[in-house]
Amino acid sequence: MMAPKNRIIIDTDPGVDDVLALLLALSASPEELEVVMISVTYGNVPLQRCLRNVVALFHVLEKEMAWREATGKPAYGALNAYKPIVAVGAEHALEDEKLVQDHFHGSDGLHGVHDAHPHLSPADTWRNLFEEAPDGPSVSSEPPSYSRYFTPSRTPAHKEMLRILREEPESTVTIVAIGPLTNVALAASEDPETFLRVKELVVMGGAVEVEGNVSPCAEFNCLADAVAAARVFALTSLIPSSTMPPTIHGKSFLPPYPAKLSRQLKLTLFPLDITTPHELRRRAFNEVVQPLKEAGSPLAQWTDTFMNGTFNKIDSMLGDGSGAGLSLHDPLCVWYMLSRDDPGWKTVAKPQDIRIETCGQWTRGMHIIDRRIRAKPGEAGTAVQTHPADPMDAVSVTVDEVPGDTMGWLSVRKGNRINRMLESPVRDTFAEILLKKVFA
Repeated sequence: MMAPKNRIIIDTDPGVDDVLALLLALSASPEELEVVMISVTYGNVPLQRCLRNVVALFHVLEKEMAWREATGKPAYGALNAYKPIVAVGAEHALEDEKLVQDHFHGSDGLHGVHDAHPHLSPADTWRNLFEEAPDGPSVSSEPPSYSRYFTPSRTPAHKEMLRILREEPESTVTIVAIGPLTNVALAASEDPETFLRVKELVVMGGAVEVEGNVSPCAEFNCLADAVAAARVFALTSLIPSSTMPPTIHGKSFLPPYPAKLSRQLKLTLFPLDITTPHELRRRAFNEVVQPLKEAGSPLAQWTDTFMNGTFNKIDSMLGDGSGAGLSLHDPLCVWYMLSRDDPGWKTVAKPQDIRIETCGQWTRGMHIIDRRIRAKPGEAGTAVQTHPADPMDAVSVTVDEVPGDTMGWLSVRKGNRINRMLESPVRDTFAEILLKKVFA
């Protein structure tokens, strides 16, 4: 077998579109994608419910693959070729124990699917697979028969993430973060140089030119841990301290980064601006899934419950009978990993200085860009250089200082450098592609 084109860690808070993203990744061909690890975070629902949804997903896939084998249907390539580690991360945001919950995904994150289909839910013995043993091994010593498709880890997710980045060659593993960025921020804080061995960090989050979805200006993942997002974004700057969140009440829960780092983070951002228009509608979903459900597909039965629950929720929220679709925010990030060479992907012409508001009473989680049209003296070098020259280079310092610009908006060294995705090659066809890949 050829080595996979892309190797990824998926950091996720499994609600509805996260599960679709995981299914898309696991259904890829082994040559396209290897899911090295699934790092579980809190988000749409509390951490243990998110973890239960990941374990349940693999449980359903075991039944689905057996059903496909019996009926002569194709199996999932990447699922059968690789066995990702599943590790559990943070229970709450870095500086806030109260969870931001959007209630969109139901109390279990999947619209009651565990109650609706107890035969598709794993036995509760899964819990002890992830409990930390005082001096135990990092990867669970449970017999591998628990699941043929994943390896449970008792090590916290951010430490497992760092171990993988340390052991794999530099710039070969991409992190696809489709939940709050707490686990990613913890990894970056604990060992910034190891974290910066990542090839790329793909983030689903934020709203730049459009309104937010949980506040007028903030998107859910970013609002859920704005401090984590700000800390991660700061690693794209030549001077990370310039965009770090301020300490509140004189203390910060994580230390500052070292003054000098060997690399800049390459961060590709998928905000609501690009993800929201990629929609899956009820009719298209049911046309594909209902026949499979009737034929006995466990995956069709399972997804039918939470997908139609979601469509009902959207209809009740809008209340206008428009039958709006489910936006495929998280799956779009996975599709980027499967098709990143497609020239139809368009990012901003040069990385943008996008900063995250962490203290605002009404604007927490907001993505700020400078809309003033003003010249930046040091504009020449604004590419993200993963191995930059010395940022304290005297020439760049002299051309980079602008009197009165205390926040450094006119500096190219002080701001963040975010590759914001503007267009995808599949805006009108993505729902069809997703259904075909996942339910083929």
